[in-house]
Amino acid sequence: MKILLTAINAKYIHSNLAVYSLRAYAGEYREQIELAEFTINQRVDEILEEIYKRQPDVLCFSCYIWNFTYVEELIEEIKKLRPNLPIWVGGPEVSYEVETLLREHPGIDGVIIGEGEKTFLDFCRCYIEEKDQLEESLCGIKGIAYRRADGSIFETEPQEPLDMSTIPFPYEDMTDFQNRIIYYESSRGCPFSCSYCLSSVDKRLRFRDIALVKKELGFFIEKEVPQVKFVDRTFNCNHKHAMEIWRFIKEKDRGITNFHFEVAADLLNEEELAFIETMRPGLIQLEIGVQSTNENTIATIHRQMNLAEVQKKVGRIQQTGNVHQHLDLIAGLPEEDYRSFQESFDEIYAWKPEQLQLGFLKVLKGSYMFEHAQEYGMIYKSKPPYEVMATKWLTYEEVLKIKLVEEMLEVYYNSGQFEITMKVLELSFDSAFTMFLKLGEFYEEKGYLRLRHTRIRRCEILLEFAELYDKEHTELLKETLTLDLYYRENMKTRPAFAEDLTGIKEVSRNYCKKGRLSHLEPCHYENLITEKRSREGYPKRCETYYILFDYEERNPLTNQAKAYIVESQQAKVEGKEK
Repeated sequence: MKILLTAINAKYIHSNLAVYSLRAYAGEYREQIELAEFTINQRVDEILEEIYKRQPDVLCFSCYIWNFTYVEELIEEIKKLRPNLPIWVGGPEVSYEVETLLREHPGIDGVIIGEGEKTFLDFCRCYIEEKDQLEESLCGIKGIAYRRADGSIFETEPQEPLDMSTIPFPYEDMTDFQNRIIYYESSRGCPFSCSYCLSSVDKRLRFRDIALVKKELGFFIEKEVPQVKFVDRTFNCNHKHAMEIWRFIKEKDRGITNFHFEVAADLLNEEELAFIETMRPGLIQLEIGVQSTNENTIATIHRQMNLAEVQKKVGRIQQTGNVHQHLDLIAGLPEEDYRSFQESFDEIYAWKPEQLQLGFLKVLKGSYMFEHAQEYGMIYKSKPPYEVMATKWLTYEEVLKIKLVEEMLEVYYNSGQFEITMKVLELSFDSAFTMFLKLGEFYEEKGYLRLRHTRIRRCEILLEFAELYDKEHTELLKETLTLDLYYRENMKTRPAFAEDLTGIKEVSRNYCKKGRLSHLEPCHYENLITEKRSREGYPKRCETYYILFDYEERNPLTNQAKAYIVESQQAKVEGKEK
């Protein structure tokens, strides 16, 4: 008997914790379970061929909003080739409205509903040991729905929540995970009731034994895993649990592994904040869901958040400069119109997090938002990811404008490749939202939106844009764009808009003793590499000075080269360091 657990991830660097956890819990049946991981970027034919060659006796898919359309197509084709192959699905995308799912998808034989480890163990027992009386055996498993031989659909009672400490550690040989993100959970459930989130459905907050957690995190550190991403919904909802983990990873840190946590910033207390300040730069990164700054919206979606406290604590962490912060906003929430969302965007953008993720509301089956979609006038896509197209407060035309902002935000802010330039360019606009919108409209008008562009081409387009909105400062922007390019790498091809370096070859030889591991760039405007820039005015032109980029030393948060200001042509480096 071969049971194939199949995961189709969004990207190659992702891994699927669910299938590894299911196999680990299957215990005595583990040797009869195989795993297969693919990505949505692969051709359906390629995955179909691989699954067929594996010749499973039972095929299972892990289903999410980002892969279910893909899975549907695969199931349809596989059933043509092997019509009698039992195909089961599980995961958040298929755990609600299961009867409708099975009626609409005749190729699916059954669904594992909700938390799957114990259910999957019983499922394996039925198929491996009790196959001769399969239908009778399946009806005794909690947490499934399946199609009987007569075509009727039968759903069993829900499975009881597991003790987190009974789930075996799913990772062993890390060879297959090189250059991939490892996902890990130390808790399940969420104490909050955000109406757009499926985590709010499960109030049974459970924690894994801290001794187990420490042992497992020690394994990741010892194996020098680059990144471990906790999937705990609100990691710091239990202060003692969070501090135990943070103390441990700091104590055992080898300077390689980064840990990602989703936290409620307003819940961070003084002890946690003070401890975070002592961590190695890059040891942890924090994801913080702000979602909106509109008080009516926050109340309507049942979110508990003290915005003033969030801002205060984000700012404090930012001052230390050792933690990458990723803040989230959601467009399309109830009570938030176009103007209100713009205000939310501008307010959070002004905090200058390392990343500002602008997402669009997804009306997920099983969520409170799904049940109240009609009340809120929500028009959303019928297929995954069920993204909102319009609401009672937001028109489709306005959603399209916000999508332009999202695309430009990703390219010119979240990429981290245009840091200095964006700080200068935003001085020409009354708001950051307006700047990104105008830039998006410019891309659209010129036909640049659907094309792939190099970094230098992105710079050239930005200069074209500046000719319309900030022509007076295009020379300054040429300089900032040049610096932004060299912050990342010692460019093999110098952009056409950059100053000719022929005149500084002798000076460059004095400073660049490391060959291509360093670069010297002349500057003609003051304070271009200062960490912050206020809206008080544009940098002023000044006497030429030089900036030395050292590519052997990089900022662990941004991966930018170390940059030193050289005041004169003397062969020394002053202590003015970014």
